[in-house]
Amino acid sequence: MQQQQLLALIQQDKAPVIVDVRSGVEFTSGHVPGALHVPFWSVLTTDKLNTVDKSQPLVIYCEHGPRAGIAKFGLWLIGFEHIDYLAGHMTAWKKAGLPMVKN
Repeated sequence: MQQQQLLALIQQDKAPVIVDVRSGVEFTSGHVPGALHVPFWSVLTTDKLNTVDKSQPLVIYCEHGPRAGIAKFGLWLIGFEHIDYLAGHMTAWKKAGLPMVKN
């Protein structure tokens, strides 16, 4: 999914589930608004996605792409059907100057 497309959906309160699979430090330094933090290594064991309908769209990202690839495979294994990457991941989001939440 393209950055501007995701941002528009966020602003319209129509965003898919957004999952940030980076480390805790990376997540707190700035993430896409509304993103859930599920480190890539925990996608098979987390309870953060238990209430998510596995047939609904899901957008995942990391900093550059490799960890998101691992997470996508794990999410597919546990039944998620519509998994998309954020185009360019967080690197492109930051470069475009799009809004981030820091905590």
